Amino acid sequence: MRTLRRTWRLPSARMALAVLALVALVAVAGGALAPYDPLAQRPADMLHGPSAGHLLGTDYLGRDVLSRLLAGTGRSVVGALEAVGAAMLLGIVPGIASVWLGRTVEWTAQRAADTLMIMPFTVFAIAVVGALGNGMHQAMLALGVLFAPLYFRVTRAAALGLKQAQYVEAAELMGASRWWILRVHVWGKILPTIAVTTAQAVGQALLVVASLTFLGLGVQPPAPTWGGMLASDLGYLAQQPWAPLIPGAAIMITVGALNILADAVRDSGAADAGTKPDRKAGTAPRIQVITRVEKRPEEVDQRVATG
Repeated sequence: MRTLRRTWRLPSARMALAVLALVALVAVAGGALAPYDPLAQRPADMLHGPSAGHLLGTDYLGRDVLSRLLAGTGRSVVGALEAVGAAMLLGIVPGIASVWLGRTVEWTAQRAADTLMIMPFTVFAIAVVGALGNGMHQAMLALGVLFAPLYFRVTRAAALGLKQAQYVEAAELMGASRWWILRVHVWGKILPTIAVTTAQAVGQALLVVASLTFLGLGVQPPAPTWGGMLASDLGYLAQQPWAPLIPGAAIMITVGALNILADAVRDSGAADAGTKPDRKAGTAPRIQVITRVEKRPEEVDQRVATG
């Protein structure tokens, strides 16, 4: 909670949260906010520029671009969240288990993570979609599997440092169970690290989801998505050279806000982990030098003689 309060004090974090709140609102209520049916085709209005009736113009089938952008936000964001959720489930639990359940589990989990890290996202997603069918859930499951090693390594590194802490060793010596130690001493300490990883992973997942939908994987046309809109607009650059900038700007702003939020949470967590300095910034600390003064032998002999 201290990390969250410190993060909220940062202006960059508040700005990023405001942008993400707007994106979340559009993702939830985008279909209701759309002025037109995003699938309705109007051949008489093909490739029209921005106007009072169509604020962002129309595409090559006469569909309203603003309506498609609003309706496609939900599919893009939900797909990224689904992939990250699967990655958290497949990465966090094995990451903690590899630290506390012995060398066999540790070796098996590390080899599985190393194997998944060398697989390319797009090729693996195409293979899974080809085997399980072209659907959003299948593609996001494949994406979550490939994002799982990121959570595995981050969680494992944090849990390794906490396992060697003195208060954890003291709890083990006093007979505390592993579940109690994980719930009381470990989980709360690794949450800021998981939060930073999640913010960055959602941004990366949005880019990958846009890439997959750009290729026609996951969501079939004419259902609107940010990547699908970008792919369809590239075929009409001569008539509307500015059209790809609209979905591209939505992707860029959302991913940028997630990265800014991740940086803010990381900085706040680092500030909480450190000690608060008692001096002003830019001044050197005072160093007390303690010297040992030894008396000369003749002084000792003189005191003994007089004594």
